[in-house]
Amino acid sequence: MTILLLALLAQVPLERIVSADKEPGNWLSYSRSFDGQRHSPLTQINTTNVANLKVKWAYQFSKPGNQTSPIVVDNVMYISGPNSVAALDTRTGRPFWQWSRPIPSDYQSIGFGRTNRGVAVLNDMVYIATLDCWLVALDARSGIQRWAVKAGDYKLGYSFTVAPLAIKDKIIVGTSGGEAGIRGWLDAYNARTGKQEWRFYTIPGPGEAGHETWKNDAWKTGGGSTWVTGAYDPALNLVYWGIGNPAPDWNGDSRPGDNLYSCSFVALDGDTGKLKWHFQFTPHDVHDWDAAHVPILFDAEVRGRKRKLIANANRNGFYYLLDRESGEFLSGRDYVKQTWAKGLDDSGRPILLPGAEPTAEGTIVWPSLNGATIWFSPSYSPLTKLYYVAAREKSSKYFKSEAEYKPGTFFAGGGEQNLDPNDEWGAIRALDALTGQQKWQFKLLTPPWAGLMSTAGNLVFASSNEGNFFALDATTGKPLWDFQTGSAITSNPISFNIEGKQHIAIASGYTLYVFGL
Repeated sequence: MTILLLALLAQVPLERIVSADKEPGNWLSYSRSFDGQRHSPLTQINTTNVANLKVKWAYQFSKPGNQTSPIVVDNVMYISGPNSVAALDTRTGRPFWQWSRPIPSDYQSIGFGRTNRGVAVLNDMVYIATLDCWLVALDARSGIQRWAVKAGDYKLGYSFTVAPLAIKDKIIVGTSGGEAGIRGWLDAYNARTGKQEWRFYTIPGPGEAGHETWKNDAWKTGGGSTWVTGAYDPALNLVYWGIGNPAPDWNGDSRPGDNLYSCSFVALDGDTGKLKWHFQFTPHDVHDWDAAHVPILFDAEVRGRKRKLIANANRNGFYYLLDRESGEFLSGRDYVKQTWAKGLDDSGRPILLPGAEPTAEGTIVWPSLNGATIWFSPSYSPLTKLYYVAAREKSSKYFKSEAEYKPGTFFAGGGEQNLDPNDEWGAIRALDALTGQQKWQFKLLTPPWAGLMSTAGNLVFASSNEGNFFALDATTGKPLWDFQTGSAITSNPISFNIEGKQHIAIASGYTLYVFGL
């Protein structure tokens, strides 16, 4: 049986990922499907029986920092940690193989933890991006390294925490490091050879469109990291990716202008990396409200016309709906308490309120530095037509200070102070995907740090900082089941079949839990 399972590992051509809905028992990409919806079509676990979920097996990680979202292909699970990958038998959790790469002794994570969010699979290989800036291809059958390419210099603050995205014959990967004053980029590598096919700089240089939004030489250290996995539309051949904050974070004096393409979604040609369109959520950001989010793609009728759409509940506190062919702003509204903007104008640009910028004395603003939500995945259900988001109700006191760039060091120009924890809380919110109007919420004691998954069993799976993994009715938000994992949860759930039976998985602390009926 082991030989058969390992043989099946080499059977993941692009067509399978494109047609992910035809095999709902697998989880073939970071968000399961290219549309970023993190929705499982499986129905075996549903509102009538979810209360009977039990732990079937657990897998122990060797290191902390487990924000991973596993990949499942034909009864084999690929799971990552910082600079490590394992292939597990989904029936038992027993490893088929394990791979790791040492983290250099002089490596420093600047502005983020030592973590990894997942792998990509394509054809007969598994791909991981490492903290020390290597993209590595592993043989899916054995875990043996097939190739590795160095994509950046960790000594300058570049790092990889992102789960790669496999499209066509390419592996797309983005960099962390915005707080170190890097110049961000998104890369595409040949999946077979590791040759770089294209690079898109998120901070445009001289002669590139958008460079006029930077003054002096600020673009050279402009930030704009790409540390969360994007989405892809195969029909349009467009890659959609969220871009991080400008640098320095809280002092914008040295970088007057809108600072493109920070805090934006970009749509790039999958073959060339050329920019098709962009939309900037927070021009000239001074609160570290980057747009490092998973975009959600869906189709619906808007204003009497069928449209291809892209949606985002943004870190800045506003929900946005755009046309994903053109980037046109269609609608938007706030979905948490925010005190920095009066609203959005007809183009989607924020209408700023006075007195919200950081100062030397400190300025209290909602939402906090970590935003109304952040990197962890939202979800969209094509059944309920609702957009689900783990929302954070929290303010911060923002400070501004001088910023001096030194390669490989913290380049922020200020900071934040947390306020009374009794005034902060969280919620799982269901929004009308076309308008952003709240339909229901399930309150949490503290602001969450974990992603969501909806299912065709009319469920939404979510987590809390207190270690609870739970299921809600996707239509009403009614709680139906919960399990105390014993550790704060900072990851995204998935769902898959084991020999025809639906299961749910979530990483918590040092442990991956797999649940079934």
